Amino acid sequence: MSMSDPIADLLTRIRNAQMAKLPNIVCPSSKSKVAICRVLQDEGYIASFSVSEADNKAVLTVDLKYYEGRPVIEEIKRESRPGLRLYRGKADLPKNRGGLGIAIVSTHQGLMTDKQARAAGLGGEVLCTVF
Repeated sequence: MSMSDPIADLLTRIRNAQMAKLPNIVCPSSKSKVAICRVLQDEGYIASFSVSEADNKAVLTVDLKYYEGRPVIEEIKRESRPGLRLYRGKADLPKNRGGLGIAIVSTHQGLMTDKQARAAGLGGEVLCTVF
């Protein structure tokens, strides 16, 4: 069965695993999922991630991060979706929780945070927000 929104699936798996206090998640891998995990790791929201191969298919393993027994990610939300794409210019990029959280933006130079996109003077598709 094909999946209509694999990014939403990744975010939901992370959200559900952190509510259940699981140490990691495993899901099918793709370039966009790896890029999202790279941004989350660079910003300190996840501990690590790795891509391996199982049954001739790439599998993404994400190690979740907790601080004093609570998940580091309080809220992770899909913004742009297949039914309603959300594009913003550099001046209109969202500031999540007054700049405390991040928004992951897909630009023509790759995935980056809203702060990095503003600094580079780029706009793009707002994939998700994390706090």
